[in-house]
Amino acid sequence: MRSPFYFVAAFVLSIWLVFLVDWPIPYDLSQWGIHPRRLTGIPGIALMPFLHGSFYHLFSNSIPLAILLVLLVGSQRKPWQVVTGIVLLNGALVWLMARSDTNHVGASGLVFGLIGFLILNGFLEKKVVSIIVALVVGFFFGSTLISGMIPQIGGEVSWEAHFFGAVSGAVVAYAWSQMNQRLAWK
Repeated sequence: MRSPFYFVAAFVLSIWLVFLVDWPIPYDLSQWGIHPRRLTGIPGIALMPFLHGSFYHLFSNSIPLAILLVLLVGSQRKPWQVVTGIVLLNGALVWLMARSDTNHVGASGLVFGLIGFLILNGFLEKKVVSIIVALVVGFFFGSTLISGMIPQIGGEVSWEAHFFGAVSGAVVAYAWSQMNQRLAWK
């Protein structure tokens, strides 16, 4: 059986692979991002974390994503259910409520979702490992969480994906804790 950390590497490498495949071809895969409230934007709900607008965009998402995924995999039994929940809820919220005049791409919504999940989950679970992870994430990513959700006038950064990512992470953390409490009673 492979280490769960293998899947962290595979996930991050798959994002890089999409970018490297997209780079030389004349077709721009990032067109498949989220276009809010348009039918053409629905595939972006699931694809957004895999699509990036530039090398810098991809690079700036990769390091925090890898760190947060390692913390998630190291502290949760079924981490990929958490990732799937955050990606789909964040994507749906961005599709429903974000600015309609733009194409939302990138893994930063997932990054902010993981920050929100790991912080809230630590306090909801009340397990030593989860609390330590929450404190570490809060210390190292707390300022990013706050500054990344501030709207930028004329900016190209999807603060909405950051905001809804954090909201999605918190919602998934709450649902996760409720599900775990129910399972503990059985």
